[in-house]
Amino acid sequence: MNRAKIWLIARREMLQILKMRSFWLTLLILPVALAVGPLLGETLEDNEPTRVAVVDRSGAGLAEALQARFDADETQFLLRDLSRYVQRYGLEAADREAVWARQGHWYTVEEMAAFEAGGGIDAAVGKIEAVRPEGVPQYEVPSRDYSFIAPPAALTSASGDAFVTAARGLFADDAKGTNPEIIVLIPEGYPGDTRIALYSGDNVRSSFITKLQEVMTGDLRTRLLAEAGITGERAVLVQNIAPAIAIDTPPPGGGAREVLLVRSIVPIALAYVLMMSLMLSGSWMLQGSVEERSNKLIEGLLACISPEELMFGKLLGGLVVGLMMLSVWAGCAGVAAYATQGSIADMIRPALEPISSPGIIFAIMFFFIAGYVMISAIFVAIGSMADSMSEAQGYMMPVILLILLPITFLLQAVLAGSDGIAVKIFTWVPLWTPFAVLARLGSGIEAWELIGAGALLVLAIVAELVLVGRLFRASLLASGQKPTLAKVWQRLRSAPGEG
Repeated sequence: MNRAKIWLIARREMLQILKMRSFWLTLLILPVALAVGPLLGETLEDNEPTRVAVVDRSGAGLAEALQARFDADETQFLLRDLSRYVQRYGLEAADREAVWARQGHWYTVEEMAAFEAGGGIDAAVGKIEAVRPEGVPQYEVPSRDYSFIAPPAALTSASGDAFVTAARGLFADDAKGTNPEIIVLIPEGYPGDTRIALYSGDNVRSSFITKLQEVMTGDLRTRLLAEAGITGERAVLVQNIAPAIAIDTPPPGGGAREVLLVRSIVPIALAYVLMMSLMLSGSWMLQGSVEERSNKLIEGLLACISPEELMFGKLLGGLVVGLMMLSVWAGCAGVAAYATQGSIADMIRPALEPISSPGIIFAIMFFFIAGYVMISAIFVAIGSMADSMSEAQGYMMPVILLILLPITFLLQAVLAGSDGIAVKIFTWVPLWTPFAVLARLGSGIEAWELIGAGALLVLAIVAELVLVGRLFRASLLASGQKPTLAKVWQRLRSAPGEG
């Protein structure tokens, strides 16, 4: 075979694909998504707390008790989140005596009260900003889950069925976003009547109901203790006694599950990119091959080059286009990772660590190229048999399903942390080996599996190219003849010069 002719065909194939508008639109999808995604996410994100109104007709002060409980939980979460932020970026110097500078700690009522008395989150953020180095993202205060508001007049003046009607009316007519979304009604006969009514315009989180039950249960227990003669500090002790809990958790980003997910981001993304680029470039190669057959250009090409040179030229051209797409997408992702700040950048940067060693980079390039050749050869074979795009798509559909369905299952299994027998089987089936190996690089794959699967893949590709070469040669000039399975099998078995 003449290498110059193969490269000439590859160059022609590349230019043919580069002239397609669909190629440039596809190439720009990822950069546009990286640029627009964060802005769109901020626009669509709902940070508004759920508005709660408590109608307490018992006069027992339960509305204040409920709000105090929810406020305490919000402060507990805020302190833990702030503490992990301080630990992640080593900002303890902002105030080493502050409660939020303590790690692995469940904050007590007294500590939360001291935090609020010292200026709360505004004072803490001010101290952190004074020592925050350039490049460290600002602390984003999490939004509250619930906000307690005063009951509207329509509720305070209604009772019975009129109360239910008024509540539903408030849910239905909330154009300004100021009406309550959850309404809690404490009956006048409480604590004798313990039936607490809850109304909502949407599903209520189980956590809200749990906290409501805990507050109401605590109040009822206090009253029962008082009836038994246990009052004052003794009653408070009985109600509030609890074990002191010391929390030992990995540092931010250090949990086993979190590490696995972060390390798997780039390898799994590479498997997806391989799958996407193969589907796209495969359709472009098919389109070019069908046009050559329908326009009778094949005869002219075969007068100058051999079928094998044409086949390898098409494969090389498709591979170069695929690597070009990978380079552009990887470059855009890298720029986005190091040019942005916040949680997304914090996740992407450590995700690049698993692919930083030369050995892993070589493995990625090898399996990416091998996978491209393996699947592209199938598309080239289809293109040699199809006389129209509709016929080609009919051949492609079962092939795409055969590739995509197992790969989808494989990637989900790897992302879930599974390394079972199914994942290992996929690693040793040449059609799916590139995707399985790329996806497993983050979670870890034994060196012997990597080498063995790679060697088997090379042997499979050599055998595939021999068979596809026979089919390609025999099918090129068989225009207008729809190949049956028997005919395809015959062409695969025929040696060059036969059939």
